[in-house]
Formats: sequence, structure tokens, C-alpha cells
Amino acid sequence: MTARLPVFPLGTVLFPGLVLPLHIFEERYRALIRHLVTLPEGVPREFGVVAIRRGSEVAPPAPPDGSPPGLAGVTLFEVGCTAELRQVTELDDGGFDVVTVGRRRFRLAGVDEQAAPYLTADVEWLPEPAEPDEVTGLLAARVIAVFRQYLGLIRPDPEAIAEQLPDDPTVLSHLVAATAALTVADRQRLLAIDDTAGRLRAELRLLNREAALLRQVRAVPVPLRELGSPPAPN
Repeated sequence: MTARLPVFPLGTVLFPGLVLPLHIFEERYRALIRHLVTLPEGVPREFGVVAIRRGSEVAPPAPPDGSPPGLAGVTLFEVGCTAELRQVTELDDGGFDVVTVGRRRFRLAGVDEQAAPYLTADVEWLPEPAEPDEVTGLLAARVIAVFRQYLGLIRPDPEAIAEQLPDDPTVLSHLVAATAALTVADRQRLLAIDDTAGRLRAELRLLNREAALLRQVRAVPVPLRELGSPPAPN
């Protein structure tokens, strides 16, 4: 079963439960926000955020015939997450500053560039994770331990965040995926994993990889002569 959803291509990956602030300046997405805020109470004010595989977030100028600008060479990943509007501030120039929260995952079934001023898509809702079992709980504990070590390598005060790590394994898996310094491709692979245990296992591999790289970089001494040299032009 599919549903029709407005789609917002971005150069980032949104996860359920994570906050995503956006500055809306393109006219087609201004139209999207105006549409969402006029929906009646009880109707979800949400749109799909899909990460861009290739191309730019900013669309080219609209064609002279007035049709929507469309994707214009942009390639999207297949799995995205809906963003629910939580706060909307209209700006003097007609744009918006909005605060959204990730809600539910979906898979693109087809993108329509003509039905509205903004992109819309038929989407298939992806399954919600089952209740955590003992294995998932053990994996979550391991991810917390490794994530604390990772934060100690990249942040001056890792305890400030580590103390706030959630107990729920699914929420934890989404927070780690969004917080760790990963590539868009890595985050996208994590978003596409349907079960929490599988996502936690993948995060353990990624965190161990990133921690090993950070330790290796810190172990490489910088020659003293380089410290006194002016920076290169490139």
C-alpha cells in the first residue's frame, strides 16, 4: 500500500525522533509550508526528507512555461524519513524558518515532478521496529560503551552528551546514527536497516572504524618545521 507525500530533497539524512531545523527560501518549498500550515487540525503536517545521492539541493530556475523545476539531474536515495512541522516562523522576505522532527521511514515508489509546485512521491511505509529483546538490549549496551569512547576522542566534554544517551535501543540507534561524524552514505545505510538490532550492529562496526582512525591520526606526530611554516595557498 502506498501513500502520496510531498518530498524535500536535502544533503542530509533525517532519522525518526531527531530535530531538523530548516530555512525555507525556495519558492516551491515556501508553497509547501503554506500548504502544510493550512491543513486542518488532526491532519499530520509532514513531508518526506530524502537525501540526495548526486546533485544539488537548490533547484535551477523554473522553466519559462511555468512548469515546476523538477529534479534537474538530482538523484535521490530510495529510503527517507518524514519531517513533522513543530514550529513555523514566517520571515519578512516571504521565507520561513521551521523546526521539524523526524517521524517515520518510507521507501520511494515514484516521484512526480508535475502534480504540485514542489516534488511529490508515492511512498511505501517501512516497518516499525519490534519490541526490543535481550539481544537488542545487549547490543545497545555495547553501542553506548563504544560511543562514549568515540565521543572522548572528538569532543572536549563527552560526558555532557554521554550522560543523556537514551535507554530505548531504537531511539539510541537513531541518535548515534545522526550524531556520529559519518558520511551521508553511511547514515543512509543505517536509515535503510529495518530492525534495531541490525542497525546497532552496523553502528558498532562504524564506531570502531572511526575510533581506530581517530587514534591513528592522533598518534602521527607533526614535524616541528611544519608548525612554523606559513599555510599553503591550497
